[in-house]
Amino acid sequence: MRAIDATHDPALTSWVESANRHGSDFPIQNLPFAVFRRAGSGEPLRCGVAIGDEVLDLALLGAAQPLEGLAARALAACTEPALNRLMELGSEAWRALRQGLSEVLRSGSRHAARAAGALAPQAGVEFALPARIGDYTDFYTSIHHATAVGRLFRPDQPLLPNYKWVPIAYHGRASSIGVSGQEVRRPRGQLKPPGAEEPRLAPTGRLDYELEVGVFIGRGNPPGEPVPIGRAEEHVFGLCLLNDWSARDVQAWEYQPLGPFLAKNFATTISPWVVTLEALAPFRSPWSRPSADPQPLPYLDDPALRLLGAIDLELEVALETAAMRARGAPAQRLSRSNFRDCYWSIAQMVAHHSVNGCNLQPGDLLGSGTQSGPGAGEAGSLLELTDGGRKPVELASGETRTFLADGDRVILRGWCERQGLARIGFGEAAGIVLPVA
Repeated sequence: MRAIDATHDPALTSWVESANRHGSDFPIQNLPFAVFRRAGSGEPLRCGVAIGDEVLDLALLGAAQPLEGLAARALAACTEPALNRLMELGSEAWRALRQGLSEVLRSGSRHAARAAGALAPQAGVEFALPARIGDYTDFYTSIHHATAVGRLFRPDQPLLPNYKWVPIAYHGRASSIGVSGQEVRRPRGQLKPPGAEEPRLAPTGRLDYELEVGVFIGRGNPPGEPVPIGRAEEHVFGLCLLNDWSARDVQAWEYQPLGPFLAKNFATTISPWVVTLEALAPFRSPWSRPSADPQPLPYLDDPALRLLGAIDLELEVALETAAMRARGAPAQRLSRSNFRDCYWSIAQMVAHHSVNGCNLQPGDLLGSGTQSGPGAGEAGSLLELTDGGRKPVELASGETRTFLADGDRVILRGWCERQGLARIGFGEAAGIVLPVA
């Protein structure tokens, strides 16, 4: 688990004034990474770090040579249009770079004048995927979501017997992952409505979102060498927000016996900012399993996991319809949940993924699965919120939704907040639904 050090000091301030504003997602205690360029410029993409309302251009900063040693080598890895080179350097390099950037950006820094020239307003940039994503695996870590969805698809056996023993996952499609702002065309697929004798090819009528956390792998592992649970988080660079768009009617027809396929491979949207595990260290909390449930097999259990394996991360999904947008009305929050309620942890996902010798690589992305909590307002999908479409959600605009309509914009947000600590925000992962092509 990452250690708390001077970079987490809640009293620390920055010479970038917007970073000191109460409620900012990006104070100096955060320093998340992204890939960006000035909007509409056609410039080469490069790596950056969020500080308040600005993004610090790490390529420009590196030219000024403000850092030394391992921190300087890590900064030099940020000159490419992806974070993969930095990711593969490992946790010691990530920590050194974080400490160096904190010193550059804090109030009174002797590097302030040189670094100021490397700032660009976030409002004037465009983002790309933060890494070259070679592989994408989506897990199913929320028992509340698994039970609720299982009840809709398999009323006689909502939770399959393997769920409490093994972290369930499927391999997703890396090529259709997009960054916040992604336009999602309503997909077609095979549908078989209740009572129909044969399926038909048609646009989905039950388009849904899934509120998830994305986990970016940093340093990989060689083929045939599993990552032990006690060292699993050394292989995790950071987290983002993730929306695994889903066509529920396609899913209902195709998912047996091998699981999701066309229902989920058409689009996945992630937030541009990757928040490092170092930034989240003050918000770790104990991970536990109900005593009446099976306890994890030894390769999935560890004292450090029990002590601080969960993360107190608030998650929220909001909806902006076309009608709201036309009237200038704000998006409406649909649900709120917390990542600490997941049944399987980040370390367990990594350890299980590699236990058979699977070689994870820098930039690989793991999805947490839909993060739903135990309460009625904590459902991470419309499928759950509407009880399978039987109970429409009523919006303040006078509209209702059972599933997403064309023109709907879905916005995911996440943040860590606790008395006496700086708020650590994730920004947004937003995507808009376009009509079928």
